[in-house]
Amino acid sequence: MSQVQSLSPAARNKWLDVFENVLPKIVMAPTFVICVVFFYGFIIWTAVLSMTPSRLLPRYEFIGLEQYISLFDNDRWWLALKNLAAFGGLFIFACLAMGLLLAILLDQRIRAEGFIRSIFLYPLALSFIVTGTAWKWILDPSIGFQKVINDLGWTSFSFDWIKDPEMAIYTVVIAGIWQSSGFVMALFLAGLRGIDDGIIKAAKIDGASMPTIYRRIILPSLRPVFFSSFMILAHIAIKSFDLVMALTGGGPGYSSDLPATFMYTFAFTRNQIGMGAASAIVMLMIVVSVIVPFMYSELRSSKRG
Repeated sequence: MSQVQSLSPAARNKWLDVFENVLPKIVMAPTFVICVVFFYGFIIWTAVLSMTPSRLLPRYEFIGLEQYISLFDNDRWWLALKNLAAFGGLFIFACLAMGLLLAILLDQRIRAEGFIRSIFLYPLALSFIVTGTAWKWILDPSIGFQKVINDLGWTSFSFDWIKDPEMAIYTVVIAGIWQSSGFVMALFLAGLRGIDDGIIKAAKIDGASMPTIYRRIILPSLRPVFFSSFMILAHIAIKSFDLVMALTGGGPGYSSDLPATFMYTFAFTRNQIGMGAASAIVMLMIVVSVIVPFMYSELRSSKRG
């Protein structure tokens, strides 16, 4: 330190500039290495395992795309994809619709806005395990909603979706919407509060009705919020695991399987690591195929703007 102080001001400034440039790189280096190793490194390792006959333990014998061929010949995998389409479509659409409607309601400066906002945001504080467990009790015909209605005198009422193979996946949709719609509401409410009131007042002066203002001014202004919400919800839907395991366990049978539960079952329960790795890579490709086009579209729109 004394040697640095003995340098001329020009040399000292040069050393300080070098130090200021190097220090951030030194600080960020461990995070960068960890990210490369534990994110991209394990993705590559999973891709390698998906092309091997690995079962209980890894076996590094290249077999090409045999695991992928076996995966897409598996009826359970196709059911998981079908369930993902049903769950993802309904979950994303309902969360966006409910979140937007709730945000518009709260944006009217109604009484007890803070209390109502807290009620809808509360589920966000819970984990999907807690949500799944709570809804499992609520939807259980022997102790939940159906029993309460039956005890009130409506003995013919039946709501046993959780035990119905054709309807079990929709119970996951219900629980997912309950968990995430409040979060989407908060995003939309922040977007609504960020719109300049002057534009809306000017539109009213010009004679525009509120439906027209929402359709022509407010909703187009919320495009970035729609984009962000869709990305987050799509990511949640594709990787959903804990909610399904806590609520239905993938059942009855495997009727409410999703790709994430399929991957876990084959990789860690049936000891077919190669098959599980192949399903994980396909899930990654699904995420990429959803995110990349929307990001490209959003970037093009930003450049045009």
